Amino acid sequence: MLRVLVAGLLLLALLAGWAFWQYQTAADQLLQLNNERLLEVPPGSTPNGLLIRLEQEGVLADAWWLRLRWRLQFAHGALHSGEYRLHPEMSAGQLLALWQRGEVVQYNLTLVEGWTFAQVRQALARADKLQQTLNGLSDADVMRRLGARGEHPEGRFFPDTYRYVRGMRDVDLLRQAYQRLASVLQEEWQQRAADLPYADPYQALIMASLIEKETGVAHERAQIAGVFIRRLRIGMPLQTDPTVIYGMGEAYRGRITRADLRRPTPYNTYTIRGLPPTPIAMVGREAIHAALHPQDGRSLYFVARGDGSHVFSNTLAEHNRAVREYQLKRRADYRSSPAPQSKEAR
Repeated sequence: MLRVLVAGLLLLALLAGWAFWQYQTAADQLLQLNNERLLEVPPGSTPNGLLIRLEQEGVLADAWWLRLRWRLQFAHGALHSGEYRLHPEMSAGQLLALWQRGEVVQYNLTLVEGWTFAQVRQALARADKLQQTLNGLSDADVMRRLGARGEHPEGRFFPDTYRYVRGMRDVDLLRQAYQRLASVLQEEWQQRAADLPYADPYQALIMASLIEKETGVAHERAQIAGVFIRRLRIGMPLQTDPTVIYGMGEAYRGRITRADLRRPTPYNTYTIRGLPPTPIAMVGREAIHAALHPQDGRSLYFVARGDGSHVFSNTLAEHNRAVREYQLKRRADYRSSPAPQSKEAR
């Protein structure tokens, strides 16, 4: 009887050893890949199903043991959908750990200061890893999807680089940008200078969009804000070309004429007094800050030098001299805004 018991225990020990060896060997095996690949994990996928699929594809063996390992070690964790990066040096155990950590491949989408909402929508549509849900919808419908019924979309989104994973909905990324702008605007509004001629934060946002389109030179933003604020206070038209361009819409072909300056649109600040009805572009925090902290002074005019910076003048006579110098005798490489920087220079 004792011999039988000993033999049984020995057999159990052998079976346990063999099972542990199988268990560990399955985890230590390298994935059968020649090159790096992306494994797509749709919503609702399970580790069991994925392991069986990979075994059928010949990427790994002993899926049963790997499924057991997941249940014993990682069953408490949810499997995140998205894409996982696999490479030939990866073991099956490392793959399970990757799933457990939820280290899905992330992509970047950059929304740029000065873009219009039309450009934002184009960028979203080009992001092929996003689930496209907004195509064919009007701007008003998009805002309704965001819970912002009746709001004009221009300038309502914060320029930044947003990260997303495959299968994320475009509307969810856009919602992040919408909420971020609202948060930044409120933060800056709470710290605004005193006695500004704005009825609410939205008017400050409109002003920030004019500043954003007028200059990319950091130290000039507050100066330009000062000029616009002084003009508002004395009832002088803002007379800023970007509003003319925005009001022209698709009719703009790269230049504006005197006739364009005289042609009334809701946005043409040569023909209207005060602020335009909505922002004309997306704005960064710096432009919002400038709109809420204008620089003191007496200047009422500015003109582009041609290198992206501006000359500021207190009187019309000074301004006319600057116009003759920098506008009527334009340099060959004239620019009304700074030259775009390369990615390396940013």
